[in-house]
Amino acid sequence: MRILYYHQFFTTRSGSGGTRSYEMARALIESGHEVTIVCSEHNRGQLGLSPDSKYGGTRGDVEGIDVIALPMHYSNHQNLVERARTFLKYALGGVRVAFSEPHDLLFATSTPLTAGLPGIAMKLFGRRSIFVFEVRDLWPELPRALGVTNPLVLLGMDALEWLSYRAADRCIGLAPGIVRGIERRARRGLPISMIPNGCDLDLFQPKLRAPLRLEGIADGDFVAGFTGAHGIANGLDAVIEAAIVLQRRGLEAIKFLLIGEGSEKAGLLQRAKEAGLRNCIFLPLMPKLELAKITASLDVGLQILKDVPAFYYGTSPNKFFDYLAAGIPVLTNYPGWIADLVTTHDLGVAVPPREPEAFADALLAMSREPSRLERQGCNARKLAETEFGRGLLAERFVRFLTSSSD
Repeated sequence: MRILYYHQFFTTRSGSGGTRSYEMARALIESGHEVTIVCSEHNRGQLGLSPDSKYGGTRGDVEGIDVIALPMHYSNHQNLVERARTFLKYALGGVRVAFSEPHDLLFATSTPLTAGLPGIAMKLFGRRSIFVFEVRDLWPELPRALGVTNPLVLLGMDALEWLSYRAADRCIGLAPGIVRGIERRARRGLPISMIPNGCDLDLFQPKLRAPLRLEGIADGDFVAGFTGAHGIANGLDAVIEAAIVLQRRGLEAIKFLLIGEGSEKAGLLQRAKEAGLRNCIFLPLMPKLELAKITASLDVGLQILKDVPAFYYGTSPNKFFDYLAAGIPVLTNYPGWIADLVTTHDLGVAVPPREPEAFADALLAMSREPSRLERQGCNARKLAETEFGRGLLAERFVRFLTSSSD
C-alpha cells in the first residue's frame, strides 16, 4: 500500500521529542508498504532534507521514508492564536498534499486536532482512499480542563473532533480514556484499537546506566528525573514544591533533574531561584540517543502531570515508557491507568496529587531502600518487554492499518 502519514512534529532518534511515528513508519516499510510522512519544518527534527519547490518546504529520504516538511514555524512559546494559525496552515498544506500525492491510505495522528483535516477533505470530495485517524489527546476535553474558555475555540474543536471521527474508516486511541471518548462520538461500529506509546527496548536499556557527571550532582546523590515538556499540562510546580520540602528538611542529597523545554520552564527556573533551591538541575531538550543514557542513570523516573481528571485515563506519556525500558522505578503523582500499572506491577510509587509532603516522603523512602528500587526497576523492564515493546505494538499497528483495505 501507498500510505500518506500525517504527523506535524515528526522526528527521528537523531532529533528530540517522541519518535512513535518514525518507529511506526519504519515498521510499515519493513512490511512492504510505501510511506510518505507529511510534517512541518521544526528545529527538533534534524531531518537534513533538501529544498522542495513543489510544496515550498523541504523533502527527502530519511531511512527509506519519503518525508515532506511543509514550511512553517512553531514554538511552545506561541500564544493560542499563533498556535492555531500554525496548526491550520499545516492542515491546509496537508490537504494540498493529499490531492497531489498518490496514495491508498491516509493516516493522520493528532495533536493537533487539525491534522485530521486532510482526511476529512479527502472524504468530502470523493477520494476513495482509506482514512485512519489516531488520537493522542482528547479535544476539546483537555483544553477545556486546562482553562480554555473561548466558546468559539471550543465549539470549533468540538466540531472538528466530530468530523474527524465521522470521516474516519478506523480510529486508534493511545489510552483507555481516549478510546472511550472516541466511542462516545463516533458512528456505531467504527473499528477502534488502543495502541499506546511504547518502549524502544534497543534504545533505552538498563546496561547504559553509569554515574551522572552533571553539574550540581555529586557521587552518592539520589536523582529523580523528569524528561519531557515543561508546559502547563505537565504541572511541574509539584516538583518544585517537593524540592522545597526536601531542602527545608536538609535532605539535599536527593536531587531533581528536569530535562526539556516548554512555556512554563522560565517560570519554573525563576521559582527555583527565588526559593534558593540547590536540589533542582535544569537541562535543555536533547536528542533521544543522549537522553537514553541519562534516563538509564536516574534512580527514579518522574511521571508528573497537572491534577486534571481528564488526564487520569486520557494520556499515554512517552517518558513513562522510556522509564520502563530503561529499567528504572517510577514515581507518579496522579491517579489513573498509569498509576494502576505502577501499583499493580510494583514499578514504583503512586502518590496523591497536590501533596508535596507525601511526594517528598515517597522519594526519601525510595532513596533508603536500594533493594526495593532494584526489584522495581527489574519489574519495569520486564513489563516493557512483555507488554509495551515497540515491536509488539508496531505489529498491531501495521495489522490494524493494512486491514483497513479489506
